[in-house]
Amino acid sequence: MESKRTVDVRAVSPAERHPLIIQTFEALTPGSSFILVYDHDPTPLYNQFKAEREGQFTWEYLEEGPQIWRVAIGKPEVG
Repeated sequence: MESKRTVDVRAVSPAERHPLIIQTFEALTPGSSFILVYDHDPTPLYNQFKAEREGQFTWEYLEEGPQIWRVAIGKPEVG
């Protein structure tokens, strides 16, 4: 899965983070992904994706703290 774009939300206000991330995900084409950079473990975001998009996303931790978390979030290929 191709990851080109990095979305670093550490400087984004907390209220704007999830909407920005969801918008970025929705714009992905099947088979592509982006790298999310966060300042804490984004488990609540994962739970939101799981509840709203079960089976429609991929999630791979690339770095797990303690200062920075990096996660590859992708949209699987159809079929």
